Amino acid sequence: MIPVTTMVVGRGTVSTKIKGEYHRKKPSRFTDYFRPLVFWNITYQCNLRCLHCYIRAKAQQDPSELTTEEAKRLSEEMVEMRIPLVILSGGEPLVRKDFWEIIEPMAKAQFPKLSLSTNGTLITKDVARRLKDYGFSYVGISIDSIVPAYHDKFRGVPGAFKATLEGIKNSVEAGLDVGIRTTITRYNVKEVPDIVKWSAENGIKRVSFYLLDTIGRGEEIKDWLPTKEQLKWMADVVIDLAREYADQLEILIVRGNFMGIYIARKLAKDEEEFKEYLKMLQAQGDCGRKSVSIYPNGDVKPCQFIDWVTLGNVREKSLKEILKRDNPQLEPFLNVGQYLKGKCGRCPYKDICGGGSRGRAYAIFGDPWAEDPLCFIEPEALAKEFLAA
Repeated sequence: MIPVTTMVVGRGTVSTKIKGEYHRKKPSRFTDYFRPLVFWNITYQCNLRCLHCYIRAKAQQDPSELTTEEAKRLSEEMVEMRIPLVILSGGEPLVRKDFWEIIEPMAKAQFPKLSLSTNGTLITKDVARRLKDYGFSYVGISIDSIVPAYHDKFRGVPGAFKATLEGIKNSVEAGLDVGIRTTITRYNVKEVPDIVKWSAENGIKRVSFYLLDTIGRGEEIKDWLPTKEQLKWMADVVIDLAREYADQLEILIVRGNFMGIYIARKLAKDEEEFKEYLKMLQAQGDCGRKSVSIYPNGDVKPCQFIDWVTLGNVREKSLKEILKRDNPQLEPFLNVGQYLKGKCGRCPYKDICGGGSRGRAYAIFGDPWAEDPLCFIEPEALAKEFLAA
């Protein structure tokens, strides 16, 4: 995750409220390798059918999903572990009838902090009020275009855009901090400035731009991946947007860590500042490094975008035991720079960036440790720029 606004102006909106103050001179210490933030996919079920769904969500609940009691025990364990933040996701998390019962232990303890990742279509006024009462720090809602026809096509259901707008409105009116999450493809990347402007006008506090990842159903739309030229343009644009809208919302880039290296070089006045930005970026972590994902059946993944590796299952071992340093499945992600190949393997910033997306590397090159095909930076040349200045 690249906190663009915090890099540009030294502060955020939602991020600052959740993590506390951090910036290039004070990297975040909100998470660590063995006390990560957790993306908890509580169900495979969803009322939409998104073209890019990393978990291949389905219309019905899957019998393999954790039972109510199993899920509640997991909630209790995360309270005991002092996990800093749990992001409830799916599928669509709000379709589970026992949603409120599952999160009760965490809400009652007021720890971990809670966030919701949702398509927004099921957030009625009552649901929004309950989310506020249960202490949710943030609600992230998917909007992939402010052109309704594109959003509905991408989300697989006519009328999805209208229903999502209602969910956003209800959340804002309930006093929740609301952000939108936009999956960037070659077809909507030029909308970035308009999406930020629209978000500011609608009381949205955060805009997270996710680069399309080729996991799950996303593998079937590889030809939708944005181009390197488009992403370089986008990186330049979001720097300006971050300055313009700093008092209203924050901008983040997700699944494109190499863009953080590029932005750091654009912002840094000298080599010392560049190094400070790099330390700030490294502190954010990534898959298996300060963040993990728990799937509906209890499988623990390095993140929701690496579905071919399982670190363990919470039905068989405690989450604390799964996240121990000596777990051989976790080790490659803690030391990712030693495994990367190609341009990523040669890159002097590989331990900071983590090689971008392993899923895109796997889908395009057939090797999860190959270079990210979307990376547009030339690391060797970048490393020499300060010497030439």
